[in-house]
Amino acid sequence: MESAVGQGEQRIQAAVVQLLEAGGYEAVQVREVARQARVSLAKIYKLYGTRDELILAALQRWLADNRYAGLDSYAPVPGESLRTALMGVLRPIFEPWEDHPGLLIAYFRARAATGGEVLVQRGFEAVVPAAMTALAGVDPAFVRDLEVILSSLVYGLLGRFAGGEIAVTEILPAVDRTVYWLTAGYAAEHHGGPSGH
Repeated sequence: MESAVGQGEQRIQAAVVQLLEAGGYEAVQVREVARQARVSLAKIYKLYGTRDELILAALQRWLADNRYAGLDSYAPVPGESLRTALMGVLRPIFEPWEDHPGLLIAYFRARAATGGEVLVQRGFEAVVPAAMTALAGVDPAFVRDLEVILSSLVYGLLGRFAGGEIAVTEILPAVDRTVYWLTAGYAAEHHGGPSGH
């Protein structure tokens, strides 16, 4: 958490997260947030301007504290496989969603709302440095392909979960299987295994 954020603002964001988790996006009504956070409506509108900005701020805080926490100190273990290194970055990003599925649905909706691109950008800012550490020495073309494939896969999985097609617990295993097959193919191609030609 940033030290510049006051207690009132922390209570406001905590109330939004609680409402998102318990009742979804529509449950976040500014009047109810003010009541739960014990602040005035005027204070909320002064800080955030709109309900969407309020939700975005609360989600950004939750993501920083729960989903991206520890990524800045990530370091792969010498000698570990590329798959293990990548999952060392990805697993902590997806595991918190399993305990907070309501927030995942809110995140998916908020990222498509006005200003939601900030959620995607902050995610890249948090994840890319750790991922690049895990991918040190890997062919840049593979890294580019991996980014396109994984980001598309994740977006599709989140959408399927938000749409009720899959359980939240199916997301991480699907990411892990994809990373396994991609890194196995890369290793075979670059370390003397079957060439795939």
